[in-house]
Amino acid sequence: MEIILKAIQLVLSLSLLVIVHEFGHFLFARLFKMRVDKFYLFFNPSFSLVRAKKIDGKWKFSFLSSAAPEAWKAHAENTEFGIGWVPLGGYCKISGMIDESMDKEQLKQAPQPWEFRTKPAWQRFFVMIGGVLFNLLLAILIYSGILFTWGERYMANEDVAYGYKVNELAHELGFRDADKIIAFDGQAIERAEEVLLELIHRQAKTATVVRTADTVTIAIDHQYLPALVQQRNMFTPITPFIVEAIPDTSHNAQAGLLAGDCIAAIDDKKITSSEDASGIFEEKKSTTVHATVRRDTATLLIPLQVNADGKIGVLLRQPLHITVKTYSLPASFPAGVRKGYKTVKGYLHELKFIFTPKTEGYKSVGSFITIGKIFPGNWNWLAFWNITAFLSIMLAVLNILPIPGLDGGHTLFVLYEMVTRRKPSDKFLEYTTTAGLIFLLAIMVLAFGNDIFRLFK
Repeated sequence: MEIILKAIQLVLSLSLLVIVHEFGHFLFARLFKMRVDKFYLFFNPSFSLVRAKKIDGKWKFSFLSSAAPEAWKAHAENTEFGIGWVPLGGYCKISGMIDESMDKEQLKQAPQPWEFRTKPAWQRFFVMIGGVLFNLLLAILIYSGILFTWGERYMANEDVAYGYKVNELAHELGFRDADKIIAFDGQAIERAEEVLLELIHRQAKTATVVRTADTVTIAIDHQYLPALVQQRNMFTPITPFIVEAIPDTSHNAQAGLLAGDCIAAIDDKKITSSEDASGIFEEKKSTTVHATVRRDTATLLIPLQVNADGKIGVLLRQPLHITVKTYSLPASFPAGVRKGYKTVKGYLHELKFIFTPKTEGYKSVGSFITIGKIFPGNWNWLAFWNITAFLSIMLAVLNILPIPGLDGGHTLFVLYEMVTRRKPSDKFLEYTTTAGLIFLLAIMVLAFGNDIFRLFK
């Protein structure tokens, strides 16, 4: 059931993104009176699930067909809308344009005034960036809606009062448990969940931390970059084991614990977080342990009973401050723009690592399998919209890359024409588009290969 829910969310999300992206191309093409031959959600090799075309003011439909009805050919000026059977994207086929369809027959005909190739360069420029522009606008609208509806919850880095618990790799780099990480390369860190990303994105050379009462500078060895890219829980804000209350029904109700007590050690094993304590209690099921307890300025040794579930029967305090922000409708839009800009900036950093061999970021490239896994196993609208907004930005950024076959490649050639007043030949565009599609196919093979490798890892 979980896999089905993930698959449904993936298809719905990508369908929305594809429709919005292709509509950006469609809108500008029609605005400049270009003929749009086809507008499809999903690809339709051999046959289409649904075809639709408006003829003489009425919509005509064709289902499960390998070709459009013969009568439709007399109305070539009208767009054929459809749904294909391969759920991997979609397309907007504009007449007179060399695109991924590689339709060479149309280029053998004399140029027509309604074709893409006969329009001024500035019009073709807007047609090409229309998809990217609409994906960016969609992401901003989604982020604005999220902030207005759910607000924002995060932990400010300055509110990590007890420092971070670090994993083995962070320890190798020079970090220690309870370090308060202040800055990388002198740039302050704003949010606790961004510490690892900031370290990676900046390829920081130094980290500034507060350790006990001292400020320490740690030199970051860049040979660890490939390993950093693969990390997830490298820095975890420490939540000390502080007692909030002891229920009367607790098996330790008479042990001597009081609200506000902080457990610093168990059976002489030092603990720095509630996670440490929970792990020890799990190991000490159905036994008695001796807890070192700090109470104001005093240190006490209190025996505690651990039940068969690895619990001591107390309620814990949440000592870390969570910042909660709410947004009015007018305030949500500029906040959505800022969040969109920040996400674009972060994703550009991610791409930089993918194309930098020494980081081995290419190993993290994934296909639809990887994308599908990031959706939750239960239906959660907040998570769905957050992921959809991110994917919309990802689609926009990837499409604007200057690779022939992508929007960015077409845009690059149009910009060249606008600057030099020289239009690339159809043959040149055909060859470069073919080369670009081969490159994109290689990326897809890498992505699916990585996913298959992870399945059997």
